[in-house]
Amino acid sequence: MSRIAVYPGTFDPLTNGHVDIIHRGLAVFDQIVVAIAENVRKQPLFSTGERIQMIAEAMNHDERVEVDAFSGLLIDYVQKRGAKVILRGLRALSDFEYEFQFALMNKRLAPHVETVFMMTGEEAFYVSSSLVKEVASFGGNLEGVVPEGVRRALEAKFKKA
Repeated sequence: MSRIAVYPGTFDPLTNGHVDIIHRGLAVFDQIVVAIAENVRKQPLFSTGERIQMIAEAMNHDERVEVDAFSGLLIDYVQKRGAKVILRGLRALSDFEYEFQFALMNKRLAPHVETVFMMTGEEAFYVSSSLVKEVASFGGNLEGVVPEGVRRALEAKFKKA
């Protein structure tokens, strides 16, 4: 039986911090399902299809990484996938408070599913997708902050705007 972890998020866009969590997660789990949450409260810059493609490309189409999308409750999706672990990255204390609430609710809804937190590496500690979009909108240099394909996609998006 393989150890599957679901790594949920909007990934709009994917950052090198996300990539780091996926790589480190693969040292612990046999498979990572990167699950793009279709959040009705957020207006994404990239379509779900674009995000799926950028993540697959950034992960070099590694067969241990599956990219999928879901809507509704995360815990329902996790159970549908047969996973027993939700993988989450933490950057700061404020992330912990937010993530802790969700982890406790998910535990209440599905006691057999665990949430595993990984600290973001120090080189990506300050990076968020929102900050990346803001810097990109002003033409700032994102080299080393996002995968190369994501950097090109951001440049193309903001040249159109």
